[in-house]
Amino acid sequence: MATYAGVDLGATHVRAIVGDETGAELGSHKQRTPEGPTGIAVTEAVLETLRSACANADVDPTALQGVGIGSIGPLDLTDGAVENPSNLPDSIDRIPLVGPIRNLVETDNVHLHNDTVAGVIGERFYSERNPTSMVYLTISTGIGAGVCVDGNVLSGWDGNAGEVGHITLDPDGAMQCGCGKPGHWEAYASGQNIPRYAKHLYETEDWETDMDVLSDDFSAIDVYANAGDDEFADYVIERVNDWNVQGFANLIHSYAPLVIYVGGSVALNNEELVLDPVRERLEDHVFVNMPDIKLTTLGDDVVLKGALASGLTRGTGDRSRVPE
Repeated sequence: MATYAGVDLGATHVRAIVGDETGAELGSHKQRTPEGPTGIAVTEAVLETLRSACANADVDPTALQGVGIGSIGPLDLTDGAVENPSNLPDSIDRIPLVGPIRNLVETDNVHLHNDTVAGVIGERFYSERNPTSMVYLTISTGIGAGVCVDGNVLSGWDGNAGEVGHITLDPDGAMQCGCGKPGHWEAYASGQNIPRYAKHLYETEDWETDMDVLSDDFSAIDVYANAGDDEFADYVIERVNDWNVQGFANLIHSYAPLVIYVGGSVALNNEELVLDPVRERLEDHVFVNMPDIKLTTLGDDVVLKGALASGLTRGTGDRSRVPE
């Protein structure tokens, strides 16, 4: 039996999974992502997690025929590393990944992707129809996408294709994105920025609300939890939906996908409030063929399963690429 592995390196946890040639899980392991003192400590944690997953699957690491990695970024694809990750301590300037994993598993079939690209690979592989043109979109702390067009998974020369959260939607730039630029999609509709946008609307318009909008603890969870009970919460959600419709329309016009799978905590926890309005309004904004808009089929495992699918298919998600 041929065996493969996937690694999901996040800011909070490192996860690894070992599977067979069908993508079925044989064993897995999860542990906290270390906060230093250097990137080497994170590399060692990745290797330890992969070894433990192999042990739980009763597979020797050297027996693995391929490994995929879905990771936080930004990435240095040339050297197979994470470079100056923004959501880890400043002392972690570089995390080598591809070279150390190749040395552990003794194969060159190791593929590194950012997490959303791993997501689109996973959705493609595990989808019933294995579509050649599709998007995986995450609406979570931030917004990003993995894109596959005509069977080609897009990464860009530096691994940063799919940063759709930084599409400029508001030319007036009323809200500044976390990246420091004005008017980006993420500045209005990501989990981190929805409460900031709500505060902006509250302070610039005449609203009353029972929500503690100006509290430091106010969050997107509060906005969606008060839907239907608080007029201002409903208004914020309505405005966020307006931005999301524009963002989805831009994705469709740019990449002509057959399907857009959506994940991330904001979407997963609020499908009726986030995706249903997009489905209802999108056709009025789209000139080309409409794709299906679906919640991810892989839940919180989308990056991990995508990493495994990458190892199976040499980074493509194309089931025909799985060795027989």
